[in-house]
Amino acid sequence: MQRSQVPVIYYTNLLLSNLIQMCIVTVWIIRVESTMGVIIHHLCVMAGLYFKVCIALERCFFITLPLLDCLRETRSSVLVRVLVWAFCIVSLPLALVLHQFIHLIIYAALPGALFIFCLARIFRALHAATSVPTQEKRRSLGILILLFFKYFVLIVPIIIFPHEHIRFYINWILFLLCPFVDLALCLFMRQGRIDRLLACLCSADAAADHRCD
Repeated sequence: MQRSQVPVIYYTNLLLSNLIQMCIVTVWIIRVESTMGVIIHHLCVMAGLYFKVCIALERCFFITLPLLDCLRETRSSVLVRVLVWAFCIVSLPLALVLHQFIHLIIYAALPGALFIFCLARIFRALHAATSVPTQEKRRSLGILILLFFKYFVLIVPIIIFPHEHIRFYINWILFLLCPFVDLALCLFMRQGRIDRLLACLCSADAAADHRCD
């Protein structure tokens, strides 16, 4: 099995942010809490969210602008990775310390608009992207649908529900489900069985449309 080289850089950093979150929550379980731990946890949540945006943009540009390699070149991807971590390290602790919670809501809501943009662009460009292999189209579409689903099902409820008890339980559900969703994202990035599964699903949809006609 093969996997695109540059998305692996984003995905590795996504897994790193998840690992740090798991370590901090494990420390919280044994009743060791600190302000620094809360800041680092929120920082990693934000970093993971923006690395998902990087993956979505890379897949979108791969379909809509296949000649544009700015997010796929190794140097560019390393620069983007550094910028994401730098942005999260500077902006989020500053917003928490200054109690600028509206900035936190903006930081959390911005990826949603980008996911919608990428998904809409790919839907419009699928038939026109004749230079992109069909398997890559299916995989890219699957990745974006998964990212879209994860954001609006697992992230948006945290923004919507302000009640502390509700947010506590939603945070735990998010913590338990995120690693599995990220693992599914890794499967979509790999070539092999997932391609056959997507091909079967597309064939089933085409057959259903044919019967309806």
